[in-house]
Amino acid sequence: MKTFEELGVSGEIRHAIEELGFVQPMPVQEAVIPYLLSDQKDVIALAQTGTGKTAAFGIPLLMRIDTGRRDTQALVLSPTRELCLQITDDIRDFAKYMDGVHVEAVYGGASIEPQMRALKKGVQIIVATPGRLVDLKNRGYARLEQVTNIVLDEADEMLNMGFSENINEIFESLPETHSTLMFSATMSREVERIAKNYLHDYQEIVVGSRNEGAENVNHIYYMVNAKDKYLALKRIVDYYPRIFAIIFCRTKIETQEIADKLIKDGYNAEALHGDLSQPQRDLTMQKFRQHLTQLLVATDVAARGLDVDDLTHVINFGLPDDIENYTHRSGRTGRAGKKGTSISIVHSREKHKIRAIEKVIGKQFVQAEIPSAEEICKKQLYKVMDQIVKTDVDDEEIAPFMQDISRYFEYIDKDELIKKIVSLEFGKFLAYYADAPEIEKVDTSKEKKPQTDKQKLQNKAAKGYKRLFINLGKRDGFYPGELMQMLNRFVGGRQAVGHIDLLDTISYFEVPEKDAKKVMVQLTGIRFKGRQVRCNDADEGGKPSPGGKGPAGKTRRSERPRRGAQPKPQKQDDWRALMDKVPRDLRGAEPDFSERLLGERNSGMEGWAMRKPRKKQ
Repeated sequence: MKTFEELGVSGEIRHAIEELGFVQPMPVQEAVIPYLLSDQKDVIALAQTGTGKTAAFGIPLLMRIDTGRRDTQALVLSPTRELCLQITDDIRDFAKYMDGVHVEAVYGGASIEPQMRALKKGVQIIVATPGRLVDLKNRGYARLEQVTNIVLDEADEMLNMGFSENINEIFESLPETHSTLMFSATMSREVERIAKNYLHDYQEIVVGSRNEGAENVNHIYYMVNAKDKYLALKRIVDYYPRIFAIIFCRTKIETQEIADKLIKDGYNAEALHGDLSQPQRDLTMQKFRQHLTQLLVATDVAARGLDVDDLTHVINFGLPDDIENYTHRSGRTGRAGKKGTSISIVHSREKHKIRAIEKVIGKQFVQAEIPSAEEICKKQLYKVMDQIVKTDVDDEEIAPFMQDISRYFEYIDKDELIKKIVSLEFGKFLAYYADAPEIEKVDTSKEKKPQTDKQKLQNKAAKGYKRLFINLGKRDGFYPGELMQMLNRFVGGRQAVGHIDLLDTISYFEVPEKDAKKVMVQLTGIRFKGRQVRCNDADEGGKPSPGGKGPAGKTRRSERPRRGAQPKPQKQDDWRALMDKVPRDLRGAEPDFSERLLGERNSGMEGWAMRKPRKKQ
């Protein structure tokens, strides 16, 4: 293995990274640093999280900039505020002994004025989230004409979060001579697509195998009924007394609910999700990094790119629909050569996802039994005893009090004293597990196989529910989490949702009958990743053949939008929504115009066109 000096790293940076504890280069650093220092070609680097990626691109960026100039020469884009701040801190640490280096983080959710003042003074390296950088560029504060190097960290996640338009705008502002470096944990279709758009004659550097799971991570799953998932989570946490973990949930609402339950039950837990203000998120992350918080309950987006030392476990409170998200989750632990464990709490309908993830990461999951009350109590008891035995005693400090304290235990023998200490320190666990609710074992013999798309099309709504159709599917990156976020944003309140059937290009979901019309009206016409959404009653024209295709596998003519054409209104649309599409100067042209328009809709004339009513003769 080479040293940092042999890789060509300057003395000032070597001095700084030695103080940070960098002894020898990690594999990704050994592969990437020499290439970036010797060549200006574009690079895609595939490496798992926690492998030292920030140093792999941060060190060459610092060595390439001209400290005698204050204009922006390097740009790093990241998908989240937390990752943006983390990268900035790391690069500043690497540049500790370099004179004249200015690095600035710009990100949304914080006041823009301090960021504008910092950029006005001049910075050589900007670390940014795409949306805020575009805002500052349009205001004239972020000038990118002299940028020679741009890094896209977690490029696939930036695309998944809808930053493609921002990224396009940023690249259009760069000089033609710039070089691009992309980092990703997996080589997805999105990464390959962005490479074709933005990179030229690029080199692919792979550390380990493509799309593999972290080598130092064990993968375990517990099979439970859906109603027992929270009880199972508590038992798992109790079974590992020294656990320091991130618990991943699908939605912001679920994240907050699980965190609130854990706090109420006496656990040292906090929530991290997009609804928190930036100061709240910063404080939460600061406490977690300092190990003042033991359990961080988070969404995928909020926890993306978190770099926390000594994370023992990652717990998936249900598996994500996107396998890449599982890779990013499990990569939070098992970092820097240490061992870690990724635990998944799943119900029987999610078992097929386990097999799909195994194929991608190249590692097998181990199915484990939920710990019994007796096993948990033994573990917790040993922890208490271990703490007592290993407690350091300062004789001088406690000497003045020992005589008075000894009087209390004068007539208590050693065994009795031990029992009292155990009861005091351990009584809560004993009391809880004495009457703890049982967790039923899942009968896997009756486990249903995953439905085919054809079978999903034939499903019927549960009693009291209405089945709705939506023109988005897996190909669009549309999964239950995205559906719930869409409903929370556009419908409002805590919208109840029943069974969800995801197909390749379309999907079905159930809502209470009383909410069906409201949901259809609110979702129809919004945009999802650039595509206009259509939502209607599955029993009234919302049942295309599998895959959204017509006979012989051809796309239905009605599903192919004409260039510039507006989508056809649906029968369940509210008439007021229709009237919003009518030009204002026509609304008062004829008293019965809206009634006649609505009458034409109800008579089935969905191909109507808006035109001025004829003048009466």
